[in-house]
Amino acid sequence: MAYKFVDNYRERGARKKLVEHLKSRGIADLKVLNAIGKIPRHFFFDETFWNQAYKDIAFPIGGGQTISQPYTVAYQTEVLHIKKGDKVLEIGTGSGYQTCVLMELGANVFTIERQESIYQRTIKVLPGMGYHAKFFFGDGSLGISVHAPYDKIIVTAGAPFVPEVLLKQLKIGGILVIPVGNEHAQVMVTVIRVSETDYEKIELDTFRFVPLVGDQAW
Repeated sequence: MAYKFVDNYRERGARKKLVEHLKSRGIADLKVLNAIGKIPRHFFFDETFWNQAYKDIAFPIGGGQTISQPYTVAYQTEVLHIKKGDKVLEIGTGSGYQTCVLMELGANVFTIERQESIYQRTIKVLPGMGYHAKFFFGDGSLGISVHAPYDKIIVTAGAPFVPEVLLKQLKIGGILVIPVGNEHAQVMVTVIRVSETDYEKIELDTFRFVPLVGDQAW
């Protein structure tokens, strides 16, 4: 992939239409919508496929992975209730698009990816766009305990269960968002840590993610 950063009126117009579409699907957080409207999603695509960048679809990025559907990115971000300065752990960097949305909201992002080819691409693309997250290569299902605790944790792949090791890396009052289910469909789950030992779990809507792979997953 050649990293050719060109953003003109056509792409900006397409982002405006995408934002209106997300509003029509129920995304209401204006800060999330503004972030979606600002980030050039086509930068994550080979130039051949730029015409796909602002459709509300997931799209392959290699290695059996996808750049998530914009609605899914907006949905997960909205239920995280990001505040400026939040320390956020992202499990599954992937294309880096979700990372950029979090950073546009003022989050301090620690993001981990287990596929080296995707990791190597993302650590070039995001800084070139001006997004300087803390990037890590490794098994995201284990989190990054050395930098815990986190205000928020977002998992961008489908898991068979909520890994206990991730719950332990949340601050009290922190929120974890994770899709949980089988390899074909998952329920979006938010978990709030209410004390050292207690958690509140809320089940939301159904989605379909690529599987979370690792010691605490598939």
